[in-house]
Amino acid sequence: MPLRHLTARERSSAANWQLAALLAFTAGAVDVTGYLKFRQFTSHLSGVTSDLALNTAGQATQLLMHPAAVFFSFLAGAAFCALVVNWKRRRLHEGVFALPVLIEAILLTSAAFPWTTQHPVLTLSILAFAMGLQNAIITKLSDSVIRTTHVTGMVTDICIELGKALYRNRSPHHPPVIANRTRLLLLSMLVTLFFTGGFAAAIAFPHLGLLLMLPLAAMLALLTILPLAADLHFLRSPRREKPASHL
Repeated sequence: MPLRHLTARERSSAANWQLAALLAFTAGAVDVTGYLKFRQFTSHLSGVTSDLALNTAGQATQLLMHPAAVFFSFLAGAAFCALVVNWKRRRLHEGVFALPVLIEAILLTSAAFPWTTQHPVLTLSILAFAMGLQNAIITKLSDSVIRTTHVTGMVTDICIELGKALYRNRSPHHPPVIANRTRLLLLSMLVTLFFTGGFAAAIAFPHLGLLLMLPLAAMLALLTILPLAADLHFLRSPRREKPASHL
């Protein structure tokens, strides 16, 4: 499938899952990198929320800074994505999902700047904002079917499908229980890629540090070139009307 379709306005199930695969790998790498650098996960909020509760109860004010930065930055990133996607959808832009992906790439690039290592809260905020943005991207384009920044829901869905596959249909009077083997395969792929991204980051981090964000950012930026170029061409053309299409 051409790269432009991965972040374009017109979607297909194949494009959604292919983009999700790249984003799951990215999330795994970002999550492990944040932990190795700052001992703080950034791509999901379950543990972060627990840290906030624990440190708030213990009145550990200084320990609240990192989880609080991640928590609120993740929320801000997701909300910002919704604003961007809805703004571009109303204008029927081709790069409705390409722009937030490009913004994520820019954020990951900025986290690799040397001066960010001197400001852990700022770097964690950038990474968490990028992950909140990413989670909202894949949620919006898949109508809440796919997630990429955490594996809890995916593992649960995998186990549900496995349970269906193991179920023995003995009664002909009831509809058979049938596992969705395609969904099982795709979800397993996403979990594997999240793990692979984290594993690759763990291997590369001692050598690259936060510079590891640069190849991830380059990969994401590459996906956005053609859809955003189409939008620029449209804006520069004398006739700016597009035919109505399904949102």
